[in-house]
Amino acid sequence: MNLKICVSILPQTNLEALNLIKKAEQNQADLIEVRLDKLEQSINLSELTKHTKTPLIATNKQTKKDPNIPGTEDREQQTLLDAAKAGFQYVDVDFFSPKCNETVTKLKQLGAKPIVSYHKFDGILTASALEKILDKQIAIGAAVCKIVLTANHLEDNLAILSFISFASTKAKLVCFCMGEAGKTSRLLAPAFGAYFTFATLEHGGETAPGQMTITEMRSAYKLLGIGP
Repeated sequence: MNLKICVSILPQTNLEALNLIKKAEQNQADLIEVRLDKLEQSINLSELTKHTKTPLIATNKQTKKDPNIPGTEDREQQTLLDAAKAGFQYVDVDFFSPKCNETVTKLKQLGAKPIVSYHKFDGILTASALEKILDKQIAIGAAVCKIVLTANHLEDNLAILSFISFASTKAKLVCFCMGEAGKTSRLLAPAFGAYFTFATLEHGGETAPGQMTITEMRSAYKLLGIGP
């Protein structure tokens, strides 16, 4: 059983990015998500890809988007395309972006693997609703389908893990629940067929609520007898 863990980092400078990537490698991350939200605009993204053999995911989740400012979507799309040109193996595209289909097509032309990501911050969805989202992601051309929900109760994890167990046969799927109540699905998603799950390097560096450290996750897998 290959339980892949992606370490998510949120650097502000080129040097910080390189240091965090090195730490993620030392912790045996299977993938590294580089959040471009706060990264200085002048950075040469190719410098990051040159310094690691670990697959990198480019993600841009700027929290201060003003829909009244023209060109916002164009700038975000260009950032993702620049990451693909720089050699990022995966690029995350927001399911709700008006340019989602167009960006996915362009990323494929550049040789990157698009991750189409759907987020719900106020609960979970029924299995039928989740399957409709997955089918749309597949139709768009996602190389990886990412569906992230929010657990309000412990039993929410069971519903999502059950969905993963059958949906992961249709596509490469990343699916789990955020929040403190969602840690069970974060941890066990790969054991139920998810392509990978997310972790942080250390406490204080979380990029989403409920993230465990990669060390904690590896230790839990070992304790459960499902990992090395």
